[in-house]
Amino acid sequence: MPSIQLTPPSGRYLSFAEREDIALLRGQGLGVRAIARTLGRPPSTISRELRRNAATRGGRLDYRASIAQWKAELQARRPKTAKLASEDRLREYVQDRLAGTIARTDGERVPGPKVRFIGRRHGRRADRRWATSWSPEQISNRLKLDFPEDETMRISHEAIYQALFIQGRGALKRELVACLRTGRALRVPRARTKGRGK
Repeated sequence: MPSIQLTPPSGRYLSFAEREDIALLRGQGLGVRAIARTLGRPPSTISRELRRNAATRGGRLDYRASIAQWKAELQARRPKTAKLASEDRLREYVQDRLAGTIARTDGERVPGPKVRFIGRRHGRRADRRWATSWSPEQISNRLKLDFPEDETMRISHEAIYQALFIQGRGALKRELVACLRTGRALRVPRARTKGRGK
């Protein structure tokens, strides 16, 4: 195991000393809420820390501060490679569904899940590219059904949007933006749209 870099703690992240306290208190048999009260942290932070950074040996979840610190620093390294850039099978799966090119053996296209459109008089136009494509949310949810045991075939809808909109992430083809239901090449942040209509 590589050496631990004991980075100075910020208020947001757990320090190595706090991780040692968690290990000691957990060893004494204290629960998540009791540990959180002792350290002055939210219970969700302690629960997440125990879930993410516990060492699994023989199926048991043992929490060790040194291993937890090492895992946390490993996860925090930047820049991270995009999952779609490193996983070829996942990228092909996402691209095929975004483009709507999934076909049966007889050549008939498999449309994405039906979406109920509310508030439109005429419904969506069938001649648009996105009429047969899947949304990033649908793709993300479908992956869990198609590959229940394979953790490499997991991606959030937000990561798919990031791969499309941020050119530096560059994992997906730029022309797939036209397959999105908005058809926009840029995203409009929610903060800008909240002020409209007032």
